[in-house]
Amino acid sequence: MVPSNQVFSAFSFIGFVLVSIPLAWHLESWNTGTCLYMIWTSLSCLSQFINSVVWNNNAINWAPVWCDISSRLIIGASVAIPASSLCISRRLYHIAVMNIVKHVQYIVQGHRFNIYEEIGCYPAVYDTPAAYPIILIWPVAIGLVSSVYAGMLGLTIRTIIKRKARMDQLFQAHRNINPSIYRRLMALSTLEILCTVPLGLYSLIIDASGDNVAPYISWENVHYDFSYVGQIPVVLWQMDPQFVVRVELTRWLLVLCAFAFFAFFGLAKEARKNYSLAFYAVRLSLPPFSPFSPGSYTQFSSILLSNLTTSTSLGRIFSFASSIGILSNRPIDEMRSASC
Repeated sequence: MVPSNQVFSAFSFIGFVLVSIPLAWHLESWNTGTCLYMIWTSLSCLSQFINSVVWNNNAINWAPVWCDISSRLIIGASVAIPASSLCISRRLYHIAVMNIVKHVQYIVQGHRFNIYEEIGCYPAVYDTPAAYPIILIWPVAIGLVSSVYAGMLGLTIRTIIKRKARMDQLFQAHRNINPSIYRRLMALSTLEILCTVPLGLYSLIIDASGDNVAPYISWENVHYDFSYVGQIPVVLWQMDPQFVVRVELTRWLLVLCAFAFFAFFGLAKEARKNYSLAFYAVRLSLPPFSPFSPGSYTQFSSILLSNLTTSTSLGRIFSFASSIGILSNRPIDEMRSASC
């Protein structure tokens, strides 16, 4: 049974929020793969949320420009998320392959885009032999490359663990990564590989099975009536069980990526520390309930700032708040009693 579209809308928005929360402090250390994973996953969840809301119970072409963007985002994310995982495994500092795929997609783009009721905008890929090396094979290929790097990395780490001194040197050389983050990055990368390769192969088999593949006759034939927009009601697209599985997997996997990332990084020790800093930042900005001795609170705020001002952006919030006078003349006893 296909889950309700309203259920997907709720989970896709929650996924967007959850994966966006850790982005602030990950941008400071700027681990390329991790940041790109968060950015692409959050944008994809937001796009799918908008699509599921706007095209709930209809397939009307409300926003052609948005559909152009959204359909290309789906293609880009199918490559960018596995490539981001490859960056995590390989510690690369650039990722350009999804930009290549988005541009060459036009070669096998049969028409502008499709609109499926309850799904929203969706890319229109003409299923020809040319579509496989240009678009469809990339997630599987990148997943296989990631698995090779992950396997080599696992063997290397196993050897290094036996020599604790070398492990300590490894983390001292990369101060923005500690053993806990390192293990979670490896777990996230492994999980992505386990999902990408089998599901990508399954999608390839469905696309290539039966009479689905059409011959690539000519450029003119593929792009004939390119401005056409397919508008498919739910009763029609749900008649094809294979398409239902494929399209639901495509959009739900983006939500699962968001939840998986939050599970690994949004509940970690450094994340809880940032949540605490944010909570105290809000509490300390509340207006006073009664007069209080300025000298005593100034001493309290200086002690608090000396402990909370770190390299994080929330630490800088405390410093800025102190400089403009937000953290002054606050009744500590009132705050303590209010928190009880």
